[in-house]
Amino acid sequence: MNGGIVFVTRRIPEPGLAALRGNGANVRIGQPLDSEPVPRAALIEGARSADALLCMLTERIDREVLEASPRLRGIANYAVGFDNIDVGLATELGIPVSNTPGVLTEATADFTFALLLACARRIPEADRYTRESRFRIWGPTLLLGADVGPGPDGRRKTLGIVGYGRIGRAVARRARGFDMEVLASDPVPVDDGDVRFVPLPELLARSDFVTIHAELTPATRHFIGAPELRRMRRSAFLINAARGPIVDESALVRALREGWIAGAGLDVYENEPALADGLASLPNVVLAPHTASATVDTRARMATIAATNTIAHLRGERAPDCVNPEVYQGEAWGRRVK
Repeated sequence: MNGGIVFVTRRIPEPGLAALRGNGANVRIGQPLDSEPVPRAALIEGARSADALLCMLTERIDREVLEASPRLRGIANYAVGFDNIDVGLATELGIPVSNTPGVLTEATADFTFALLLACARRIPEADRYTRESRFRIWGPTLLLGADVGPGPDGRRKTLGIVGYGRIGRAVARRARGFDMEVLASDPVPVDDGDVRFVPLPELLARSDFVTIHAELTPATRHFIGAPELRRMRRSAFLINAARGPIVDESALVRALREGWIAGAGLDVYENEPALADGLASLPNVVLAPHTASATVDTRARMATIAATNTIAHLRGERAPDCVNPEVYQGEAWGRRVK
């Protein structure tokens, strides 16, 4: 197929749109505003009339959307994760699904350490303190934080990494620059230098900082709840830049309020964009609006990868980053592209 209609649920960076249009696609954008979601009715109608769908992780691509889209040749998710899409049903219906793997690894690892440092050194509090004209004189006990590298006593801090995939490994590389001991917990341990793989309970009990990089699956939903938070040190910090529902947010609020742990840094939330009651009012948590991959270059590259996958979907070719490649063996896909 030359060209075809592509429904882009929300505007993506221009390099991706230019790639689509340069390959003859008729691009229709459901929501041009970056600060607003695409209405559900518009999402369903846009997908129904499209030959390919380019969607965000914020859109639920479920049975209602998929069964309303008889001409859809493929879905390109503008994200690494794809838990927003019913991939099983898409496969059954003959619809390939693709993602944007690998591209945001370094940006997300950078942001993970930014959250870690911001929590440990109380940078957001210091910023507010200065902006509010409360800074009168340097003080020896003003906004005391926690060391990330070895402090005056020389003790190396321990970083516990939950989920040791691409991003977890990138975070471990950064930790070495801070001379940290690195522990990891993952269903599939790998040989990675001085990183030690230990069971999750041991990791939680020993770590000064815990960062989460696991995928969201039924098994990892509320993977970090009240029992796990109670295992952590009272001086420890929890960082989540993976998926919000991995952490029981209500339990985290209680842990922060009652001092089970020292603090937390969050880029994702259990019921995003809503926050658990009381979370925003806590002084010992740093909150970001899901911006771990938000660099100019990373988001532009995500757009071009999504566009490349979309073009393959339109042409009835195998998408480079298809997450359900078995779909190409089914009769349902053949009927869609004939």
